[in-house]
Amino acid sequence: MSDYTSSFCLSRGKDAHFEPMHGYRDWLKIRDLGLSGATDGKYDAWVTRANDMGGSTGRHYHNYDFQIMYVTRGWVKMYYEGQGEMLLEAGDFVFHPPQHVHDFMDYSEDIEIFELASPADHSSIDL
Repeated sequence: MSDYTSSFCLSRGKDAHFEPMHGYRDWLKIRDLGLSGATDGKYDAWVTRANDMGGSTGRHYHNYDFQIMYVTRGWVKMYYEGQGEMLLEAGDFVFHPPQHVHDFMDYSEDIEIFELASPADHSSIDL
């Protein structure tokens, strides 16, 4: 049994709405899939797309206990601590261990990434 309140969650593609990440990473836009509300903040899921070209996160990590990325379209050039730079393309999956340093360095105009994290908090610690 779970120790948190959860409810059914459905986010339909035909109703998808992407919002720029104002004041944070304006060159990206995200579609909130509603999982944070459905799990009382235990989990969060979103889809990331390019809002503008030429952005980069710089090396950083998150305070998540769990984070995954799955590239659904396009490509992204990433840096991962202990792995170096790598190109991720559609169909590629990455698990970020807690506090794992990474950098979203470059990307295609059609990039689309599904992300899932726990807990639901989009904070980054920049290095």
